[in-house]
Amino acid sequence: MKRLVTVVTGGSRGIGAAVCRRLAADGHDVVVGYLRDAGAAEAVADEVLGAGARSLALRADTSVEEDVDRLFALAEERLGPVTGLVNNAGVTGPLGRLADTATADLRQVLDVNLLGTLLCSRRAAQLMAPRGSGVIVNVSSAAATLGSPGEYVHYAAAKAGVDALTLGLARELGPDGIRVNAVAPGVIDTEIHAAAGDPERAARAAAAIPLRRPGRAEEIAAAVAWLMSPDASYAAGAVLRVSGGR
Repeated sequence: MKRLVTVVTGGSRGIGAAVCRRLAADGHDVVVGYLRDAGAAEAVADEVLGAGARSLALRADTSVEEDVDRLFALAEERLGPVTGLVNNAGVTGPLGRLADTATADLRQVLDVNLLGTLLCSRRAAQLMAPRGSGVIVNVSSAAATLGSPGEYVHYAAAKAGVDALTLGLARELGPDGIRVNAVAPGVIDTEIHAAAGDPERAARAAAAIPLRRPGRAEEIAAAVAWLMSPDASYAAGAVLRVSGGR
């Protein structure tokens, strides 16, 4: 039986780590992609191993073509043909109005959230299309349709690009047997808010969310796992909103 081998970018923390754990429980061998925290990535890889799956922690800057090529090459060399990709690596940059945002922050947000997703998706398509099967799930954001004024409209714009990529690539790769979908989380209680300079943002947002609470990383991982699974075999080009009703 062919093993499921899934690359998860940004897999060392938050939503990415939860996705790695959930996919391992569902029988995937998992490549834990990370950029900075090798210790955290290795810890997640150890959890995957503990769940009975194979795992690798591999460093890659997804916005750099050579890193992406190396990530997939090592994944295939050590675990076998890649059957799935979760484009989760992302960064918001500092919170604030666009007029006050530095050009370097704009570039970083676009490079990581959009260019990185494009580069990883392109490499996955190159590998999967000749084999006639594969699954790609992009982690977008509810920000793509909310705009996030006063916080990070550049991040929202990048995620809107991810939504467009999801739809276009699903139609492009569908005839090759590859399904492409996305999950659009709302406010999720992870460390991404502290990294943006507002550690209390998730708790403060609860009042504006119909379910009156921020989401948990495991709830996003469950949605990703469903889209990766045979249960979603007719889902393609979908952007599944998991945002508590917001």
